[in-house]
Amino acid sequence: MIFITGGTGLVGSHVLFNLLQSGQQVKALKRHSSNLKLVLKVFSYYSDQAEELFQQIEWVEGDILNYHSMEESLAGVTDVYHCAAMVSFHPNDSDSILNSNVKGTANLIDAAIYNKVKRFCHVSSIAALGKTQDGTEIDEETYWTPSKQKSTYSLSKFFSEMEVWRGIEEGLDAVIVNPSIILGPGNWDIGSPKLFQSIWKGLKYYTKGETGFVDVRDVTTAMTRLMDPDVFNDHKNQRFILNAGNLGYQEFFNRIADALQRPRPKTYASDLILQLAWRSARLASFFSGKRPVITKDAVSGTNRISHYNGSKISNSIGFQYRSLDSTIQDIAQLFLKDVESLTPTAKTKKV
Repeated sequence: MIFITGGTGLVGSHVLFNLLQSGQQVKALKRHSSNLKLVLKVFSYYSDQAEELFQQIEWVEGDILNYHSMEESLAGVTDVYHCAAMVSFHPNDSDSILNSNVKGTANLIDAAIYNKVKRFCHVSSIAALGKTQDGTEIDEETYWTPSKQKSTYSLSKFFSEMEVWRGIEEGLDAVIVNPSIILGPGNWDIGSPKLFQSIWKGLKYYTKGETGFVDVRDVTTAMTRLMDPDVFNDHKNQRFILNAGNLGYQEFFNRIADALQRPRPKTYASDLILQLAWRSARLASFFSGKRPVITKDAVSGTNRISHYNGSKISNSIGFQYRSLDSTIQDIAQLFLKDVESLTPTAKTKKV
């Protein structure tokens, strides 16, 4: 039996689809408030048998912050995919992010050790890696260093990864993946899918930073291949950066705009403009009582250049990434289908 956390998220829903398509038995953790329709929606992007596959999931209601809940959920489980993580760049969420991502991972690790889980896959992030001083590509040996510029999310991913390394020292066999920015379809209102929605609506600003990007299908395929028993035995207790390529944000936004047949963002958002934006948003939030639409952590580093080397997994198991162009085109087409299904006249908005 395979257990998955974060099954309703972008990565977790795609992991579920991959496993179910290959005939695996899976159970997935959910909260009482989880929107399971998002999982079915993701399945429908790739299969005409989405409903049949969806019905095969054994949903387990529980709380990753409750150790006893995790201990009970992992009874009889051989493999764990830990895809759950809280993502927020709002300062008021700092304690919740650290608690959920770090303590939640610690509970899952302890429960996995108790239940003698054979294989554990942890979804970390490039946010848990360090930075090179000379501008060379960041790889698996570029270790995280403390900095005031680190976001709380970055801290949480680093410390949650440390819990996995602690589990390895205590006898758990695990692999860690560190994806760059994960691109895929799903909930168009949050995360990277929202970029497609924002550009379709007419995003005007771009930054001059550069970073890595990877298709969610590549992330989940890499994870399931690493967890194959024959492959796992040769590559356990290692970390793997998952990165299909490095792009500047301006070029990335331009490619999305072209795929959606929308105007390219024209205005450069300098560090000064970004500082003014998040400060203005914070002031507006003070008077409105609503959360600011832009925060300091959210825009920090968007003009910074960071390149990532995702070749280790290719060299280790012969893994091949999709091109970023094909990824962007595929997601854009799914987005347009969703938009047109809701607003039949949306196609007339092309320029």
